[in-house]
Amino acid sequence: MTPAARVEAAIALLDEIIDAAVGGGAAADTIIQRYFKTRRYAGSGDRRAIRELVYRVIRALGERPESGRAAMLGYARGEASDVLALFGTDSRGPAAIAEDEPAAVPGVAPAWLAVKFAAEYADADSLLGALAQRAPLDLRANRLKTTREAVLPLVPGAVPTLHAPDGLRVDGLNVEDLPVYKDGLIEVQDEGSQLIVAACRARSGMTVIDLCAGAGGKTLALAADMANRGRLVACDADRSRLSRLGPRAERAGAANIETRLLDAGREEDALGDLIGAADVVLVDAPCSGTGTWRRNPEARWRLTPQRLLRLAALQARLADLGVRLLKPGGRLVYAVCSLLPEEGRLQAEALKERHPDLIPDAGGARLLRPDRDGTDGFFIAGYEKSC
Repeated sequence: MTPAARVEAAIALLDEIIDAAVGGGAAADTIIQRYFKTRRYAGSGDRRAIRELVYRVIRALGERPESGRAAMLGYARGEASDVLALFGTDSRGPAAIAEDEPAAVPGVAPAWLAVKFAAEYADADSLLGALAQRAPLDLRANRLKTTREAVLPLVPGAVPTLHAPDGLRVDGLNVEDLPVYKDGLIEVQDEGSQLIVAACRARSGMTVIDLCAGAGGKTLALAADMANRGRLVACDADRSRLSRLGPRAERAGAANIETRLLDAGREEDALGDLIGAADVVLVDAPCSGTGTWRRNPEARWRLTPQRLLRLAALQARLADLGVRLLKPGGRLVYAVCSLLPEEGRLQAEALKERHPDLIPDAGGARLLRPDRDGTDGFFIAGYEKSC
């Protein structure tokens, strides 16, 4: 493909990604994969160049653009004169720029979210700037099969992470091709996510509930902390995501996991036998994902004030359910991959007010930030239920 044709392909992909952001459709990565499955003529170099261009454009634009062409123009005028020069030069590329043609305005976040960040963080510019950068790739050594020290030499370019004891960090590596990945010695997991699991303090013989397990990344880490002994219940309302846990658990050698599919809005119906029975409940609640913008930059285009309100209500309801599942003396960990107070700090304060029998951790809640901690953005609050 010519350079101009690559730009045109990126514009077409951006149109699909923008439409998906408006309608709650597939993530950008999924859209890009589907696009190239039907375009076998695009070589590996073309696919890589187009994908990188698409993500550079997304990262450059805080507000959701009107179209892929407006997005590309806004990016090119702000950061890439070489891309701008390709308009109107090739019949397979983007048409010439019309006089007064609208272009997206570069930025790091939608205006309404930028206001929220500025109100919560004195150094909001530093935080938002870090969220606009590309994230590294973090791995977790699976202690059911190995140790970090043993696996480090087997992962090219890997270095230990700063905070998580089983974490490794790599860059520019296709991990899934490595024998150590295929053999279940390592898992892909952000260091911040590993620290959420560490906050649970799960141990052998406990009854542990991962209430919002998704595809089970934290569940697998909990199984390692439990050394495969005890009862580990992974729950989610998304059948497709939860179904991925089985093959992952088999590869990891995690043998103490049971799964429960929940009915959204009626989660407790499937958990009646576990009310008051859990030593640990992890509520890694569905959220806005503002802490993961480095990995999913188009998430900025999906969030609205109305969606944030719905998420906050869901988080409160799931946290309350988590409390009901605890036995006296049990431990609750509430976490979100969000940096917004409505989903983190304010949720934790309201949870304590609703449940006076919860005793917050002495050190208080923990906020992880990419600019300070090198992780995705996470809020983590731990509580003990009084006996």
